[in-house]
Amino acid sequence: MPELPEVEVVRRGLERWVAHRTVADAEVLHPRAVRRHIAGADDFAHRLKGHRIGTPSRRGKYLWLPLEDTNQSILAHLGMSGQLLVQPHTAPDERHLRIRVRFADALGTELRFVDQRTFGGLSLHDDTPEGLPDVIAHIARDPLDPLFDDEAFHQALRRKRTTIKRALLDQSLISGVGNIYADEALWRTRLHYDRPTATFTRPRTLELLGHVRDVMNAALAVGGTSFDSLYVNVNGESGYFDRSLDAYGREGLPCKRCGTPMRRRPWMNRSSYFCPKCQRAPRVSS
Repeated sequence: MPELPEVEVVRRGLERWVAHRTVADAEVLHPRAVRRHIAGADDFAHRLKGHRIGTPSRRGKYLWLPLEDTNQSILAHLGMSGQLLVQPHTAPDERHLRIRVRFADALGTELRFVDQRTFGGLSLHDDTPEGLPDVIAHIARDPLDPLFDDEAFHQALRRKRTTIKRALLDQSLISGVGNIYADEALWRTRLHYDRPTATFTRPRTLELLGHVRDVMNAALAVGGTSFDSLYVNVNGESGYFDRSLDAYGREGLPCKRCGTPMRRRPWMNRSSYFCPKCQRAPRVSS
C-alpha cells in the first residue's frame, strides 16, 4: 500500500491541479468506490456539486480534499491500487475508472479515481475542529509534520512495551510509516525489527526518527516508491525510489554496508528485510 511519500506526491499534484476549483458534477461508476459513504452514490455525487475544493491535506497515509464552504471533506482511501488522476476531458476512460469529477471552469481537465482492485474509494465526512475528517481523528501526526513531538513519541514508545517495527507501523503512535520505510529506517539505524521498545534510550529514538525523516524525504524527492504501474502521481507518472532501497526487497543481495547477504523473514502477514550482521536480533531472555 502507498506510504507517506507516495501519498504526499499525490497531494502535491492535487494542490497544483485541483485546489480552488468548483465541482460542476460528479459521476460514480462503481458503487464499491463510495462504499464508505454510507448514504450512497447518488448522495455523494449530489453533495459535491457546486462546492469549491480547498487545499488538499494529508496526515500520514491519509489524504483529504476539504470543501471550502462547508465543514466537510472528501477522504480518499487509495487502498492497494487506487489512483487520483487529473486527465483532459477528451482522454479515453481508464479501464478501471470508478469516479469522475468535472469542474465548472475552462481548464479542460477533470479528476478521476481509478482503482483496479476496488479496495479504495472516496467518502464525504464531517471535519473536526482541527480540520481533519472525523473518522481519522485518532491518527497520530506523522514525522514530517512540523508539530510532531519527538519527546512525546519517545515516551509513548517506552510505555508501549512492544517491538520497534510494530511501533513504527502503529498509526496511533506515528503515522505514515509502512513496511517499506520501516525496513529502510531500521537498516540505516542498525536496528533489528524485533528490538523491544522498552530498551530505547532518548538518543536512540531521536536517531531512528532522523533516519525515518531522511528516507521519506529522499523518497519524496524522486516521486516515491513504485514497484508497478499502480502507484503513480496525478499525471500517471511512477516514482523511482525503488532504485535506492537499501533493505526492502533485497533478499540474498549483499548488504550495502558490510556485504553480508540480506535476509527476509515473514512478519505479521508481511516480510521484514534486514542484515543479520548489521541488525543483530535481540537476545531472548531465559
